[in-house]
Amino acid sequence: MSTMERKGVSARRESLLGDEPGAFAVARFVRITPMKARRVIDLVRGLEVDDALALLRFAPQAAAENVYKLVESAAANAETTEGLNRASLVISKARVDEGPTLKRWRPRAQGRAYRIRKRTSHITVVVQPRDAVGAATTSSKKGGNR
Repeated sequence: MSTMERKGVSARRESLLGDEPGAFAVARFVRITPMKARRVIDLVRGLEVDDALALLRFAPQAAAENVYKLVESAAANAETTEGLNRASLVISKARVDEGPTLKRWRPRAQGRAYRIRKRTSHITVVVQPRDAVGAATTSSKKGGNR
């Protein structure tokens, strides 16, 4: 189903994709710090979906599991809602936004208490067909065409 056939386009889809084909997945309130999640997202941005999943499967970072599930979900959304071929999908956009911070207290010596900040993340992954993204995304990776 193309975007023209879709009756009501959500504002989130409009802001992420516009009229281009593709799909997205969002994980909100993930209990991992945004800084650590961005390290993993930066690894997979611009890669093909299958390559990104292979990379994430063996990545040692804790956020890799959450990002793996999110990329899987975005690819499944593209297959089911848009009818796109999984082999041609590329992670065109990926971002990590900061969610609310849970504040906890750690008892310390002499009646003091230190504040512990448990940070959360909102992770967004957008997948699009390779031809819709164009060659700009793939050649802009470090190293280029060596």
